[in-house]
Amino acid sequence: MPPSLTILLASVLKPLDDTRMLGKFGRTLASRSGTDVHVAGRAAPTPYGLPNNLHTHFLLQGSRLSWGRVAAQWRYWQLLRKLQPQVVFVHAPELLPLTVLWHSLGTGRRYIYDVRENYALNIQTQQVYPAWARSLLAGLVRGLEALAAKRATAVLLAERSYSDELPFATPAKTLIIENKYQPYSTEVVAPAFPRRLPTPAEPLNLLYSGTISELNGVWEAIRFTHHLRTTWPLAHLTIIGACQQPGLLPRLQAAVAEAAGAVTLRGGAELVPHAEVVAQMQRSHLGLLPYRPHPSTARCVPTKLFEYLAHGLPLLLPPNPLWQQLVQPHQAGLVFDFQQADYPAAATLAAELSRHVYYPNGAPHEAFWASEAEKLLRLMDSIR
Repeated sequence: MPPSLTILLASVLKPLDDTRMLGKFGRTLASRSGTDVHVAGRAAPTPYGLPNNLHTHFLLQGSRLSWGRVAAQWRYWQLLRKLQPQVVFVHAPELLPLTVLWHSLGTGRRYIYDVRENYALNIQTQQVYPAWARSLLAGLVRGLEALAAKRATAVLLAERSYSDELPFATPAKTLIIENKYQPYSTEVVAPAFPRRLPTPAEPLNLLYSGTISELNGVWEAIRFTHHLRTTWPLAHLTIIGACQQPGLLPRLQAAVAEAAGAVTLRGGAELVPHAEVVAQMQRSHLGLLPYRPHPSTARCVPTKLFEYLAHGLPLLLPPNPLWQQLVQPHQAGLVFDFQQADYPAAATLAAELSRHVYYPNGAPHEAFWASEAEKLLRLMDSIR
């Protein structure tokens, strides 16, 4: 018997193995009986062990700064025509125009807009685009989102703060689906709790994972590592993730080479499968979140924070009140100002890290995806 519901989830830049689009949304929706789920995104190896009713299609091959972005639009339109989905989840604003057109050309078609970032704010504040173009581009994106939100069946928000920041996020249509952690079925057994760090005479594996950028604090992570190694000589930093700033990568590679074995870079120019990132978390002792203060991140919870909490990984985080609310009740880590001009004496810092007892009650349940999966499934039940 053919499935009664076909769902398409699509993005241009997010890879096919994206943790939110495929790992969380795709797998959760595929768990519903009578449902066929298709995921379309940037070309990447298909994850192992997908259920038979979960399929992948590439929209973009190659660089994000290429004519392939235009071809991706054509592939998306062809996929809409071929699959004839009843429900489309749009995970990127650049796919909204064709989605709205598709919606207007037929009956019984629904789409849901998944807002993963405050795109207009990012355009205005992150200095990726020329100064003269930022306000224009931000206005265009915000206007497109507002138009699409009016016609959408629902608008999903990856961050709670977006409810206040986005004028088109009306309560009647809005649902918050946070980027909590979805475990892999093949993951090893969680570490014993409570956790303590090794002594300063032993190896200490530091971790910086996710998007590699100056805003996310990659230079601060390296600076912290060099400082700590003056008293913890076997401390080693692993940087794992992709760098989307072409000018940054050569400088970072040079800094890693000069670090004389203190820093390892995995990924950089290419995407790293999330399963490899998770495996590195499991080998690490201390996760670093050295984000620089910035309007685009101050009120957002990094995905890696949920991931570190779910794995019971001790962590260092900046003095962000929102993040502290998630970390401190579980004694999951310590607050450290990565931006301060003079770091505390390395011996003092090492002693504080070593004597702290982390996760006395284990990994927090609220860090896991199960609660968000229930919201998503209830949404699907409400629109059938």
